[in-house]
Amino acid sequence: MNEGRTWRGNWRVRLYERVRERGYDSLTAFAEARPTASLVTLAEELGEDDINAVQIFSGLVAEAERSRRIIRLVRSQLVRELAEALPNGWPAVLDDANRFKVAVALARWSTYTPETHEERADQVGDALLATPPPPGWRPLGPDDELLRTLLPDEEV
Repeated sequence: MNEGRTWRGNWRVRLYERVRERGYDSLTAFAEARPTASLVTLAEELGEDDINAVQIFSGLVAEAERSRRIIRLVRSQLVRELAEALPNGWPAVLDDANRFKVAVALARWSTYTPETHEERADQVGDALLATPPPPGWRPLGPDDELLRTLLPDEEV
């Protein structure tokens, strides 16, 4: 991908034009139709080498802030990171290799968690490691029951 090209011109306009061309009225709707796709995959689908993952996430954050649905965004991003790092679901045994995969997923997720929710993200990561989900658990979207228990919706 040509990183310099992604920032040329009005990338926000370009991003939303691509979303609308695909029949969605928001970037959130586009992303939620692909709940386990990574940000890179979403960018590639909208891209043509001129959209990147950071731009996708920036747009998702802006929409989540406007709609006061940051927690849903945080859960959605955890789903994406777990799907990428643990494609077969939560490991049955947290040996060193699997603990590393889980740590990578949680660390990546943490980097995409808005600062206002970092403490909650840390608590979720600690909870998942202290009381692991059932082997094979693989959340398929932000409405996963366990995720909603760990990160309940904000009151609006």
